[in-house]
Amino acid sequence: MFNEFRMKIEKNTVVSLRYKLTDAQNNVIEEPDSPMVYLHGGYEGTFPKIENILDGHDIGYEASIQLEPSEAFGEYDPELLKIEPRARFPEPLEVGMQFEGVPDADVQEDAPDLADAQDIDDEPLIYTVTDVADSQVVLDGNHPLAGMALRFWVQVQDIRAATDQEIENQHPEGGESFTFGMPNDDADDGDDDLIGRASGSPTLH
Repeated sequence: MFNEFRMKIEKNTVVSLRYKLTDAQNNVIEEPDSPMVYLHGGYEGTFPKIENILDGHDIGYEASIQLEPSEAFGEYDPELLKIEPRARFPEPLEVGMQFEGVPDADVQEDAPDLADAQDIDDEPLIYTVTDVADSQVVLDGNHPLAGMALRFWVQVQDIRAATDQEIENQHPEGGESFTFGMPNDDADDGDDDLIGRASGSPTLH
């Protein structure tokens, strides 16, 4: 009888979700111990299809959701592969390290990193080092899950009203940008564009 008084997921609510992410063959990609938290209502806190399915539900609701590549991280784009001189990168250099940059940037040979040529209107990509040779480095600007159909199991753990500040900032207090294997857009990394590892905080987007 009290269900009608329970808070529902709607625009400008902060939602805590437990989730498991698998590929189309049910191989587990991510199953974090702690829930992810996002601001519901079109703030790009998670994928639109997941938001649409969760909308109007309350604590305890769970669902299995399949996302095609176009609904998740997009199709794999071979044009986002780049080969750069190894001399442009810091040492030690390892596969899995990440650098911020823009595709097809007109970079001078002595530029220290890929981000130096970023146009003010361009959205930077995160390039992952996929191979290291004596004189060259192979970089991939695709998201690690690009081109993959994904399956999510989600369960709603908590719902609360967002604060005015959270709505203004368009993410929960202390929340991160939800990107598998990518750096948090809001993190203060100083002047160093090297992320240094390929995996980040558990996220849904």
